[in-house]
Order: sequence, then C-alpha cells, then structure tokens
Amino acid sequence: MEIIIQKERIILGIDPGTAVMGYGLIKETGTKIELISLGVVKMDKIDDHMLKLQRIFEKTVALIDNYKPDCMALEAPFYGKNIQVMLKLGRAQGVAMAAGLSRNIDITEYAPRKVKQSITGNGSATKEQVAAMLQNLLKFTETPDFLDATDGLAVAVCHSFQRMPTGKSSGGSKKSYSGWDTFAKDNAGRVAGLSKTKK
Repeated sequence: MEIIIQKERIILGIDPGTAVMGYGLIKETGTKIELISLGVVKMDKIDDHMLKLQRIFEKTVALIDNYKPDCMALEAPFYGKNIQVMLKLGRAQGVAMAAGLSRNIDITEYAPRKVKQSITGNGSATKEQVAAMLQNLLKFTETPDFLDATDGLAVAVCHSFQRMPTGKSSGGSKKSYSGWDTFAKDNAGRVAGLSKTKK
C-alpha cells in the first residue's frame, strides 16, 4: 500500500482536542502543495465529554465525506503534567482515528515535535512560528485567530513532506495504521517511546 502511483492526493490533517479540534486539508500534486481548507470545531460550550467525542467523530466523518481525502494525519497527544488532560486528548485522538478507519482511510500519527521540526526546522517552535511558516508556504493571507486550525494544517503538511524527495524522511517517528488490529497491536509498545521521538 506504500507504493506511490498517484500523482495527486488530498491529505486531511487533524489536531485533536476536546475544547477545539483543528483541521486542515491540502492537495499534493507531485512536489507542489496547495491549501484546500482549514478551520476549527469548537466544543467549549458542550459540557458532556461523551458528546464532545461524538462531535469529533461526526465532524471528522463529515470532512472525509465532503473532501474525499486519500489519507489522514493526526497529531499525537503530548505528554503533560495533568493525567486527566492527557486521557481526554487520547480519547479525542482515538475517536478521530475511528472516524478515519470507518471510512477505510490510511492514518498516520506524528508527535508534536516532529510536526514542528518538519514545518519550521525547529522542534521547539511556537504555534505562531508554525502558522507564519505555513502562511508563507501555502500563500494564504488570512490570519486565523485560532492557532488550532494551523496546527491541524501543519500535520497535513508534515505528512506531505515525508514523501518529498529530500532524503530526510525519517520513518521511525511516524506510524501508519490501516485497521484496529494493527493499531492495538502496536500501540502498547509506542506509549513509552512517544516521548523519545527524534529531534
């Protein structure tokens, strides 16, 4: 499935969150990429956590059905001090994954540091720096006041860059899943390794 035959593909990038989910879609034609859409799904007014997860699932499925992406890239939850926040982010990511899997789309996961490194060359870059680089790269002038949208877009661009002929593709910091079995089998060993992602 990794053989590159098609010259054009659409990539959906998602930055999962339970208050705001950012997303971005790009079209890749050879080595050229162009912006299709970016935005956010706001859930801060939804009190029930399960309803937030339902919203994430439904919106992700709607994006897939509307734009027909060839693949989906997700930002992995980062390690934080608050275990409850980490748990909720993990659920949000899992639900977005489930939405992609329900439509039989290939899913790739990237650590936040890998995304920043790929876009700016600096794994410790700020959200603002990532957004500015994306604006320059994709030539869009509107400045979304929600950086979650550009975070979602950054994951899509990061995924595109992995197949660009730069010779710098690092397969060890990304992982694709084509179904629940492969994800479940692989996930247990990756939890500890996520924080040791390449710089």
